[in-house]
Order: sequence, then structure tokens, then C-alpha cells
Amino acid sequence: MLSRTADHLFWMSRYIERAENLARLLDVTWQMSLVPQSLDAANQNWNAIIALNSLEEAYDAKYAAVNAENVLNFMVRDADNQASIYNCLRLARENAHAVRGTITTEMWETLNATWLEAREKSFEQIMNAGVGEFFEWVKMRSSLSRGTTLGTLLQDEAYHFIRLGTLLERADNTARILDVKYHVLRPQGDEGATDFYQWGALLRSVSAFEVYRKVYRDVITPERVTELLILRDDMPRSLHFCMNGVVKTLDLIANSHSGETQRQVGLLHAQLHYGRVEDILAHGLHEWLSDFMDRIYMLGGGISKDFLVPMSEAA
Repeated sequence: MLSRTADHLFWMSRYIERAENLARLLDVTWQMSLVPQSLDAANQNWNAIIALNSLEEAYDAKYAAVNAENVLNFMVRDADNQASIYNCLRLARENAHAVRGTITTEMWETLNATWLEAREKSFEQIMNAGVGEFFEWVKMRSSLSRGTTLGTLLQDEAYHFIRLGTLLERADNTARILDVKYHVLRPQGDEGATDFYQWGALLRSVSAFEVYRKVYRDVITPERVTELLILRDDMPRSLHFCMNGVVKTLDLIANSHSGETQRQVGLLHAQLHYGRVEDILAHGLHEWLSDFMDRIYMLGGGISKDFLVPMSEAA
């Protein structure tokens, strides 16, 4: 497969997954903002989203204050913000258009229709209809895209690069959601209704509330939430599950340049496979997740160098 084709497929899937995960992060923050709390506490949650995506400078250039409406506008519909849901869906569609002959008709029509509908939604329309409804729409369109890919695309190299992009992006974003929300919720320390609601909202943001109930059958605790989202290898949005898929996919597309990247993925996978939640928490969850996200970033760079950049450019 041509490197440029692989690159478009890889980033097409990453942008689709990124839009969905951003919708999940914004949705859980919006839900938590509805719980009685101080204005400062609520704005701190919104500020965390900007900081986590390293968008402070771009945000400050357009908005004088951090609050729910401004952050939602910036992260949902702002055409000048390259990290907004609007631009993620646009870029997913552009990458799909570049490889129109490689993907199936059903895949193209799904992505194209998603972009055309998103383009017509103004921020005012989104807010008037209910921002939660919009987030559900983004998640459903992402799920439809994945389902169409699985149901119509030959599982050759093209499929493997799409799968690789999806899993890397999902792992990074699950880590981000957990990192943002864990330390907002953990200091409260009580088991009251508000605390339960907010932990439940966090689990729902990664489609894990029902899974948690099935696995643990008990009250929601920070330690078990951490274990579920990091170490369970049968939870579709856990870090362990994602790295299982990345290791297998890299084995399928390995070439003469990818040995070091495979080694790095193997080391990270082993850390998750043999890790214990007590050790992660003792080390410091924020520190552990920051290291994980750094390593995911480096893996993305390694994959780009090994597979996606034409050799003439990589030299």
C-alpha cells in the first residue's frame, strides 16, 4: 500500500474517533455542570478541557472568560479551532475523499453525510435543540462509521491502518478523560448521591456504566473505575484492550523499519497486561496517565515514520 494512502486512512479513523471522544468528554463535563456546585468549581472543569488539549493560547485569543458556553462553542463548532468537533468531522471527510477509491461506497456516503449534516448545524441550533442531543448524534455517527467499515471493507492493509488509528486515538482519549475527571472527583471522598452521580456520568462517558455493574456488582469506587478503564482487557474502551489491538495490528502490517515501534508497543502492552491498580495509584494516577499519553504520542510518531511517510521524505 502507498504510504500516502495509509496515512489518509490512519488519520481518517483518528479524526472520527477524536470527534466521538471529544463529544464524550464534553458530555460528561456538561452533565457534571448540572450538579449543584460553586461557579468556580464548574469553570475549573471547563478549563481542564482547554488545558488538556493544550489550547490555552488559542482559546484566550478569542474568549475573555472560561465558562460552559464559551468552551462548548470553542470545542464544538468553532471553525478556527482545529481541535473542534466541527473540524474533526471535516478532516475525517477530507481524508476519506483522498482515498475514495480505497474505501467502500457505504463508508464514503456515511462520512460525507455526517459532514454535510454537521456543517449545517450552527452553535445556536445545537444549544437550542439540546447540546446533549448533539453529543449523542456525534457518537452515533461514529459508531455507524465503524460498523460500516467492519461490515463492508475487505480486511486487508487498508482495514488494518483504519483499526490502528482508531485504537491509538481511543487509548489516548480514554486516558485524557480519566485524568481530567479522576482528580476533580477523588478529593470529595464521600459516597453521597452527588458523588455517585458524577462517577456514574464518568462511566457513561465511555459507555462503561453497565459494564461496571456487571463486573463489580457493587458501589462505584475510584479504584475500581481506574481498574476498569486501564487494566481490564475485555472492556472495549480500556487502555489494555486498545493496546491488545495495537500489538496485533502492528504484527499484521510489520515491515523492515518497524522493529523499534513494535518493541515500544510491546513494553507498554506488558505494563498493562501485568500491572496492578494498587501500583498505579501508589505511583500517582496523574503521573502514570501522563507517561502513558507521552508514550502514545511517541508511538504515533514511530508509526508515521515506519509506515505513513514516504521513504524519500523520511530520509
